[in-house]
Amino acid sequence: MAPLCNKLLRVSGVDSRVCVTAQHREMLDQVLDLFSIKVSYDLNVMQPNQGLNTLIVNVVKRLDPILSDFKPDMVLVHGDTTSTLAACLSAFNRQIPVGHVEAGLRTGNLMSPWPEEGNRLVADALSTIYFCPTDGARRNLIREGKRDTDIYVTGNTVIDALHDVGSIIDRTPETSDALDDKFKFLNEKRKLILVTGHRRESYGAGIDSICAAIRRIAETRDDVDIIYPVHPNPNIYQPVTRFLTGLSNVFLLRPLDYLSFVYLMRRCYLILTDSGGIQEEAPALRKPVLLMRETTEREEAVSAGVVRLVGTNTDRITSAVTELVVNRGVYDSMCQAPNPFGDGNACDRIVAVLKSRILSP
Repeated sequence: MAPLCNKLLRVSGVDSRVCVTAQHREMLDQVLDLFSIKVSYDLNVMQPNQGLNTLIVNVVKRLDPILSDFKPDMVLVHGDTTSTLAACLSAFNRQIPVGHVEAGLRTGNLMSPWPEEGNRLVADALSTIYFCPTDGARRNLIREGKRDTDIYVTGNTVIDALHDVGSIIDRTPETSDALDDKFKFLNEKRKLILVTGHRRESYGAGIDSICAAIRRIAETRDDVDIIYPVHPNPNIYQPVTRFLTGLSNVFLLRPLDYLSFVYLMRRCYLILTDSGGIQEEAPALRKPVLLMRETTEREEAVSAGVVRLVGTNTDRITSAVTELVVNRGVYDSMCQAPNPFGDGNACDRIVAVLKSRILSP
């Protein structure tokens, strides 16, 4: 949402304010600094080992007086997080229209991904305007009975953010040099595999299988480096460090700032992930994605050939990574497929809709 926040601040006649939950303070603060975003409201809901229901309660409780005081004409939310669900509920109970950015994504399986599939279903049920990343997402909403006149296919704002950060790296040599120096421990002669893994549905056996696959790849291939920024949640951090500490070509890092992460996406050979947004970012950078989930809400990426589902099975993950490392033809076919998630102008389209719907209803 960062580029959209900044564009709205420059729209004449609109009083736009940014509200954050601060669930991940360190990761949030570096994004706010990178995009020079001024926060009007900080809910500060972070608590150790906070359950989803507690999070919903805390977001609603702290957001409600803000809505009561500010009385916005519309609340914009993004994606499928639990805080998105809570913000939609808060606005709905105040009879404030909601605009859902990244609306219409579906797997058709309420428990995969969990709780995201349920969150986005509720968010779309309570929303007024829908900003879809693809026409497939639009069709999902039409099937669910949403009015076509309230649905706009804009592309995804994450591509806008990706282009913005890429331009920072490209146009500022000191930034590029600093990033090169930060990651100088990587061997340029090896293919770099970038890993992210944090999904709740993978806790336990799933993350153990993922780590076993990464260990097997690292031990059997001396032509790859593997870099893994590890989520601080103990359900992820503990098994990752247990399985992967001590391997010479595996680098376990603290969560990275977005600038550094974009740098690594641009530099890597392939991405092994269970993330949602990376399924959209990586194709924009011509990087193959092996998705460690059994389902995806971004079927367009699978259909286009830029994302392949490998689940959390150790053998499947290992086999898929090995194929891309050794088979250049298969690798190139994934790299060359077009990105179905937008051209980096989603924010301009969203702002145009908001101006027509709010300023000139």
